Amino acid sequence: MTQKRSAGLLLFRRAGADAPGPLAAVLLGHMGGPFFERKDAGAWSIPKGEYEPDEAAEDAARREFEEELGLAPPPGPYLPLGEVRQANGKLVTVWAVEAELDPEAVRPGTFRMEWPPRSGTYQEFPEIDRVAWCVPAEAQAKLVKGQFTFLERLSELLADG
Repeated sequence: MTQKRSAGLLLFRRAGADAPGPLAAVLLGHMGGPFFERKDAGAWSIPKGEYEPDEAAEDAARREFEEELGLAPPPGPYLPLGEVRQANGKLVTVWAVEAELDPEAVRPGTFRMEWPPRSGTYQEFPEIDRVAWCVPAEAQAKLVKGQFTFLERLSELLADG
């Protein structure tokens, strides 16, 4: 079986001189579909998606950003945050990019699944049903546990630079 890989872009805003720490907020997406509609904690993710071995991870991150949010990815520069292996075994690679984005402008892509299960009925759901700018403490409470490391790495990178 081939190793599943996913790549994404974490948009961020820097804090002003009077704010605690260099990171003001990150853009997260609430996962769409019936499994997450009533969940908040642990139901938000960095916009990302799977890619095949013949595609470069950074290219996949940009493509997935556009597919999931319906908007072109920001121009960069892209700051590599490395890889993290999630609990399900998937290897996730993320880049951070400082950019502005209006959550109201998002037009998410969709996916199709059988719902309710074993009903024979297929429905379309948004990949991400909403996006929001979250301050670091809020982002930690909302993010899928396997993605906390990317927030930590971004905070360290901004503090050092």
